[in-house]
Amino acid sequence: MTGLGHVGVITDTGRKRRRNEDAYVCEPPLFAIADGMGGAQAGEVASRLAAAALKESGAKTLGGEERISDLIQEANRRVYDRSSTDPNTSGMGTTITVALVENGNVAFGHVGDSRAYLIRDGRMEQVTEDHSLVNELMKSGKLSREEAETHPQRSVITRALGTDPDVDADTFTIEAKSGDVFLLCSDGLTDMVGEREILELVELNRQDIDAALKSLVKAANRSGGEDNITVVAFEIAESQALTHDGETRENVVPPPPRDEEDTLTEADAVPAVDTAVVSTAEIQAELEAKERQDRAKRRRSLRRRIVAWLALIAIAAGIALTLYLRFLR
Repeated sequence: MTGLGHVGVITDTGRKRRRNEDAYVCEPPLFAIADGMGGAQAGEVASRLAAAALKESGAKTLGGEERISDLIQEANRRVYDRSSTDPNTSGMGTTITVALVENGNVAFGHVGDSRAYLIRDGRMEQVTEDHSLVNELMKSGKLSREEAETHPQRSVITRALGTDPDVDADTFTIEAKSGDVFLLCSDGLTDMVGEREILELVELNRQDIDAALKSLVKAANRSGGEDNITVVAFEIAESQALTHDGETRENVVPPPPRDEEDTLTEADAVPAVDTAVVSTAEIQAELEAKERQDRAKRRRSLRRRIVAWLALIAIAAGIALTLYLRFLR
């Protein structure tokens, strides 16, 4: 019979943001992470409303995927209602990734691009699918994984909590094994630290979840700390032996001295929103635009090849003519 082992959580504003718009739930057997979006403090409001809804409604958390779906819909309702009635938070939203450990299984619910990973037998697998523009472009073959990592619109998401009266959440269940470690993380980590390094840092600190989380935050900040960084981790043990590795840590890693270009200006007092939600129609438009660009590139390439071949043919014809005239002499 498996149960929960070590659990931990860490959150940090990163190097570039004044406020932390991430929120989390670490109340075993319920875990969640939310990354808010919106101008002024709206993103912070959205993520905290969602987390509060899970905490309040999850007191008797049983029921697997169906229970998680209900929790996400309740969180969506609260964020949408606030956004619809408060002009200061109009248009706000948040990602949400929820995990519920129950009877040897882990049920998940997911909206947006915050991720859940499973580390098992020295390997790490992303178990959620990003609801993002670049992921749609990758699935359609319009974008490679390498291009997606640096795409200027990689923060554009296709689903978010709180932007509509109802939300379409992915739900699924994983059969857990003793020794599994699950990570829920905001894109402040995954945009800054590659999956291979995340795995290496967790494996290096395998016996101390708290140390592993601190090392992940350090790595994200060393890489620039462009966004808030939040990670929730929990381990599956042979039997219920729940332990918490340290207290929740806020800004545990003092950020390095900012270079001049890193300094926030007065315009940053209300940070620009770098996350947006696009519709299916907008995704299709993006795909069609990319297809048009690809066709134009292919046409240009074909023209260049034709010109090159014509040039070669002309040169060959000139040489042949010269040799023929010499032969006639």
